[in-house]
Amino acid sequence: MEYSFNKIEPKWQDYWRNHNTYKVEVDKSKPKFYVLDMFPYPSGAGLHVGHPLGYIASDIYARFKRQKGFNVLHPMGYDAYGLPAEQYAIQTGQHPAITTENNIKRYREQLDKIGFSFDWNREVRTCDPDYYKWTQWAFIQMFQHWFNEQTQKAEPIDTLIAEFNESGNHKVKASASPVDSFTAEKWKTMTEKEQQEILLSYRIAYLADTVVNWCPELGTVLANDEVKDGVSVRGGHPVVQKTMRQWSLRVSAYAERLLQGLEKVDWSDSLKEIQRNWIGKSTGAAVDFKIDGHDHSLEIFTTRPDTLYGATFMVLAPEHDLVREIAASDKKQEVEDYIKWALNRNERERIADAKSITGVFTGAYGINPITNEKIPIWIADYVLMGYGTGAIMAVPAHDSRDFAFAKHFGLSIKQVVVGHNDSESDPANWDDSYDAKEGKLINSDIINGLDVPEAITKITDHIQRSGIGKKQTNYKLRDAIFSRQRYWGEPFPVYYKNDMPYVLEEDKLPLELPEVDKYLPTEDGQPPLGRAQNWTTEEGYPLELNTMPGFAGSSAYYIRYMDPHNNEALVSKEANSYWQDVDLYIGGTEHATGHLIYSRFWNKFLFDIGIVEKEEPYKKLINQGMIQGRSNFVYRIKGENKFVSYSLRKQYDVTPIHVDVNIVDNDVLDVDAFRKWRPEFKDAEFILEDGKYVCGYAVEKMSKSMFNVVNPDDIIAHYGADTLRLYEMFLGPVEQSKPWDTKGIDGVHRFLKKFWRLYFEGDKLLLNDEAPNEKELKILHKTIHKIEHDIERFSYNTAISAFMICVNDLADLKCHKRAILKPLTVMLSPFAPHIAEELWQISGHESTIVDAEFPAYDEQYLKEDEIEYPVSFNGKTRFKLSLPADASKDEIEKTVLDHEKSQKYLDGKTPRKVIIVPKRIINIVV
Repeated sequence: MEYSFNKIEPKWQDYWRNHNTYKVEVDKSKPKFYVLDMFPYPSGAGLHVGHPLGYIASDIYARFKRQKGFNVLHPMGYDAYGLPAEQYAIQTGQHPAITTENNIKRYREQLDKIGFSFDWNREVRTCDPDYYKWTQWAFIQMFQHWFNEQTQKAEPIDTLIAEFNESGNHKVKASASPVDSFTAEKWKTMTEKEQQEILLSYRIAYLADTVVNWCPELGTVLANDEVKDGVSVRGGHPVVQKTMRQWSLRVSAYAERLLQGLEKVDWSDSLKEIQRNWIGKSTGAAVDFKIDGHDHSLEIFTTRPDTLYGATFMVLAPEHDLVREIAASDKKQEVEDYIKWALNRNERERIADAKSITGVFTGAYGINPITNEKIPIWIADYVLMGYGTGAIMAVPAHDSRDFAFAKHFGLSIKQVVVGHNDSESDPANWDDSYDAKEGKLINSDIINGLDVPEAITKITDHIQRSGIGKKQTNYKLRDAIFSRQRYWGEPFPVYYKNDMPYVLEEDKLPLELPEVDKYLPTEDGQPPLGRAQNWTTEEGYPLELNTMPGFAGSSAYYIRYMDPHNNEALVSKEANSYWQDVDLYIGGTEHATGHLIYSRFWNKFLFDIGIVEKEEPYKKLINQGMIQGRSNFVYRIKGENKFVSYSLRKQYDVTPIHVDVNIVDNDVLDVDAFRKWRPEFKDAEFILEDGKYVCGYAVEKMSKSMFNVVNPDDIIAHYGADTLRLYEMFLGPVEQSKPWDTKGIDGVHRFLKKFWRLYFEGDKLLLNDEAPNEKELKILHKTIHKIEHDIERFSYNTAISAFMICVNDLADLKCHKRAILKPLTVMLSPFAPHIAEELWQISGHESTIVDAEFPAYDEQYLKEDEIEYPVSFNGKTRFKLSLPADASKDEIEKTVLDHEKSQKYLDGKTPRKVIIVPKRIINIVV
């Protein structure tokens, strides 16, 4: 009976589906384990072999934990809203729902072929009204809450209204947009609209004017990761900075809790550092600089208030509110031109483009509150409105970018030295105000002679006492812009009365996406929902025309998986109390910042209002690496339709061209398939080497444009899903990127066939009930110990190597014993579930191997009685020698030198040295 994967795999996939093998319910008799994959956006191209890498890794672990006695939740769903489906709808007129449904069917078909243990009964789709009802519900809760800085949590907006009625806002400590102070009496005299405007400044979900990445061609706001080099990632359209009234979520209120939460999770240090940098905590002082000749002042934030004495100019972000107002009359046009130029650059470009020095002098001067000196105010795009106040004091002797700016524009540079431990100081930057002999600035006043920490403390206290500033902690973390001018997204549960936003009653949810005649903005520039007929409440109030962004649906999907069919709540108390949080989360590094910040924020908010039990959603997180493509090239002689083989290419003037890897086998081109590949190559001629056309190759990102995409369906058709699963894990550590090379898959496939032959010789079943001997038990239990250890460390590649060694050893011993093969098959089943199920059934089991218990190793068989030493002469291995494990070095040396093979290589000579590494190697130096 041959190993027929093409019959075995569909058979067991049908069995799992028909028997609901992977369906899971709350079972308090077992410990829970929640394994989660970052769910995919279903594109029309389907999966390539790089996509399943993380899914296979999580599937192995989910199956393993089930065998270890855990009740395992392992769900899957689809991030189904997005710009690609909308753009396709604009181009073709086909409703995005149809495109998305077709793409999901394709993904599901491919995922099923790989044999994953997903509980499809829990599938969620972000475009399903039954799902996004709860995204809308969460938005309503955020609208109805504010963040109390005293309690460091979200609280109902009613508590804030009660405080306003009693005392006004004098005592309120809140994360909020700027609000003027008011008394209770004034609050009570305000109109409803005036009150709602104030409350909007405090809400966690709020409406405000915000600078956004606006893409006119796509007609929508884009997130930072959707923009690169000033154009949209999708389509390459120009993107400009624009101020728009947008919904935002007050993520920044949770900055400190997001930072502290990183201490509670099992994530890699590098991933935690990425999160910390994104949050960007810094402590220092906020200081007010008056503007000469104006009533306004500029608040700046600095982590080094001791360097105030060295501030020689100020820089504002081009979009700062005061820029146009303070600009001198003879500078207004130059300032206006610069602002327009800067608005075409997104924040990421402005941060990254450190070498480009641009700026314009406003003609205005600030007054240094410490020295009372007038210093010029400039605008430059390296200062951002989103961080701090959008204004900085520039101390060029202590900041490399300020220094470059000062040198470029010929501005003054002053060195502040308050001791001798200022590592940022560079004597080359100092001017005449520095007294080298004394080692301090003559004009550094109250901090003369202090070291940096002492100086910072003293000047900060002085700033606070004198009323020119205050001690402050800042974060880089911004509030999340939550509006998109698209059709294909979750509708906001918001209507407008007297131009003020109100949220729908919860019993009106879900507010479903309406039909529109086109998926484009309206003629007067409104979002596509402006095309909807009667897009109003029953009372006739207009509904919000924007939709939510992609991360809205992906921020709490892991919670919905716990209780996906609950119509009364996002998740029941019982379900959340049992599943609680994600034990293992696997996904790509592209989500190491935005998604993790937003979903952690979302979870913390739900924790505050009592919906979830755990404040942090993901205990352990692994970022899987990327499978890179192995591209192939043909070499076209310039000006001809003739192609020269790889080794001959340097004899001609050639142009390398990417060729479809699917018509290349071991770098040898199928020339007939190439001629059929594209019409322009139908008459192609070839200059061969040794009768064949050899292609060049390179390791690159797997991409359709490079024709190096490998379809998993093709691999499964040729080798089977179990081979695909094993090979993707065998390529290298899960976290590392590695190149795909179809040539290497043969070895893994041969391993599975060899494993099969432990059971069969032709059609004859070899399995027997003989008792295993000591050697066979040692092989088995060492393998059990190794596999369990490697799975727990996610070292799947070394686990597969251990399987291969074990099978080779058992084949050499001609071992076909049930007592050995049964536990080995159980261990293999998380990696290769189809072949394991088939052999389990053939062995006489009626139940699925999925429920088999992972075998336990016996310590007594892990002890080594003998060690097989490789014996080398002058560093070259000549033979192997088995010696007692407890042999001393003297005993080992005597035995090896007396051995007849050693006599042959010594050839009568006396060894100069015998090097023995216990239990590892023997090297004889002659």
